[in-house]
Amino acid sequence: MFSVLIQTLGCKLNQLESEAITEAFDKSNFTLYKPSLGTFPSVIVINTCTVTSKADQKARRVIRKALRDYPESRVFVTGCYAQLNKEDLLKLESDGGRRLFVIDKEDILKLPQYFFDSMSNEQLAISNEHKQENRLDVFQFNPARFSVHTRGFLKIQDGCDKHCTYCRIRLARGRSVSLDAKTVLERLRILEENHAEAVLTGVNICQYRDEKDVPCLARLLEYLLSGTEKIALRLSSLAPESIDGDLAKVLSHKRIRPHFHLSIQSGSKKILEKMGRNYSAKTTEDAAALLRRAKDDPFLACDIITGFPGETESEFKETYELCKKTGFAWIHVFPFSKRPGTPAWSFPQTISEKTTTERVRLFTDLAKRGRADYINRWLGRETDVLVEKGGGQDCHGISENYLKLLIQYNGEKAPPPGSILRCKLGAEKTGDFDAVGKEINFS
Repeated sequence: MFSVLIQTLGCKLNQLESEAITEAFDKSNFTLYKPSLGTFPSVIVINTCTVTSKADQKARRVIRKALRDYPESRVFVTGCYAQLNKEDLLKLESDGGRRLFVIDKEDILKLPQYFFDSMSNEQLAISNEHKQENRLDVFQFNPARFSVHTRGFLKIQDGCDKHCTYCRIRLARGRSVSLDAKTVLERLRILEENHAEAVLTGVNICQYRDEKDVPCLARLLEYLLSGTEKIALRLSSLAPESIDGDLAKVLSHKRIRPHFHLSIQSGSKKILEKMGRNYSAKTTEDAAALLRRAKDDPFLACDIITGFPGETESEFKETYELCKKTGFAWIHVFPFSKRPGTPAWSFPQTISEKTTTERVRLFTDLAKRGRADYINRWLGRETDVLVEKGGGQDCHGISENYLKLLIQYNGEKAPPPGSILRCKLGAEKTGDFDAVGKEINFS
C-alpha cells in the first residue's frame, strides 16, 4: 500500500489545490501518511508559496527536511515558488539521488502517475513550460469532498491583471481568468451536498468576469445564492476599490458570512502610488463603512506591508492611523520583502531592518487590541458556529464571524465535524480559543 504526505504552505488557493492533489492520490488507492505507522511515506508533496522571501526560505527548509528525514520517499514540489524557481529548487538535492521533482501547477493531478513512473525509472513526462495557451486548466482542481477541511473551497478565479510593484504571485499565476458561472454553480451544488459552508477563492476574486453571462462578482454571488438552498458562502480577500453599494447590498444576504478581508497594504497616498495601487485611504474607510452597513459588526481584517522602500515615519503613521481609525478585528502585517522579477526589486531600500521590525511590532500590538475589542463586543451574543472537531473537551469550531470557539455542547454526544450549531458566546479568550461558545441548539 502506497502512502502520501501533503504539506501546504501559503494561501487558501494552495489549500484548495492540495485538497485536489489529495483526491487524485485517493483515486489511485494511496492512503494518507500517518507518523504513527512508523514507516516512510511513499511520496511527499510540498505545495509552495512565494509571497515573501520568508515564504521561499520556509519552502526550502521544508524540502530539505523532507529529503533528510524521509530518505526512502519521493519528494514532489509544486506551487508558486516551484513555478518560478525550478532549477534553484532542484539544487537542494545535493546528493544527486533523483528523489526530488519539481512539478508545474498545471500537472499536479498527474502526480500519482508521475510517482509510478519514477518507481519504474520511466522518464517523467513533466512539462517545463508555463501553459499560457490553455489557462482554463487552472480550474481542473475541483475536489467534491475535503479531507483536511470541514469547509469546502471553490476556486472561481485565478491570476491577476494588476501590476503591483511588489507582487510576485502574478508572475507565477499569470493574467486573470475566471471559471464560467454555470460551472461555478454546478460545483457549488455538489459541495452543498457535503458541506454547510464554502469559501470562494482566487488570486483576486474581485476581477471575476464571465463575459457571457455574469459580468462581475456581485452578479455571480446573486446567481449562486438563487441557485442554491442552504450552503453559506465565505469570501477570500477583497480589493477595497471594488466594494461599492451594489456589492455591499449582495453581501448583506444572510448566507454570506460576516467576515471580510481587505487587501489594503498601505494608507499612504505616496506609498500606494509606489506600490501601483489605484486607491486611497478614504477608499478603505468607505469600503469598511459599506461592509458594516451590510452586516451587523462583521469581522474585518486587512493586509499591510510596512517598511516599503522610501516609507517615511509620517507615511507609516498614516497607515497606522488608518488601521486604528477603521478598527480592524485583525491585521496581517508583513515586512516588505524584495521579490525577484518585480519593479520594487530595484527600488532603493532606505528603511533599516530595525525600523521595519519595530513597525511590524506596533501593527501586531494594534491587531491584538483590535481582536480583543472585537471579541468583547460579541460576548453574550449569539452566532452560528461550524464544528471543526467534535468530542469531549476538544469540541471546537469557527463562528460565522470567524472567531475560534471552544464549544460547550448539550447532550452526551458531541456534534460531528461539519455541523452548524447556534451558540452564545460566554467567557472570553481561553488558551488558543477566542472565546467559549455555549450551544443553544443543534441542527
